Amino acid sequence: MTDTHYMSQEKFDELLDELAERKTTVRKDIAATLEYAKSLGDLSENFEYHDAKDRQATNEKRIITLEDTLKNSVVIQQQSGGSVIDLGVTFLVEREGKEMTFQVVGSNEANPLEGKISNESPMGEAFIGAHVGESIIVDTPSGAAQYTVKSIH
Repeated sequence: MTDTHYMSQEKFDELLDELAERKTTVRKDIAATLEYAKSLGDLSENFEYHDAKDRQATNEKRIITLEDTLKNSVVIQQQSGGSVIDLGVTFLVEREGKEMTFQVVGSNEANPLEGKISNESPMGEAFIGAHVGESIIVDTPSGAAQYTVKSIH
């Protein structure tokens, strides 16, 4: 994969910590389990051995994914002020008389319940480049929704 992954410094550090944990502690734990399982004898019907091998494969796959993600990541700085919505920007919008606050983040950090919308989502793509006072129409599964940008924080 060569996709660019946008994320905050906090998320980048979190992924680095997970990678270090998986390369050291998790690998050692799995190796110890494999050694114990081998000592039980017949590997063809040894559940502990096959389970540990599955966990080892899952861990190695996650390590590869983390390394790729970190290698191709761009750390975005949370921005304040400014006149245009972009990655890292928090902003206030109004829709049907209700105000909502959103922040545009990379897809790894998206959490709509927390107001964090991915730059790759239809909503994030619609807001990027918008200015205060501008009305934005976002296509949603339930139809078009109109938002008005009230402020950029």
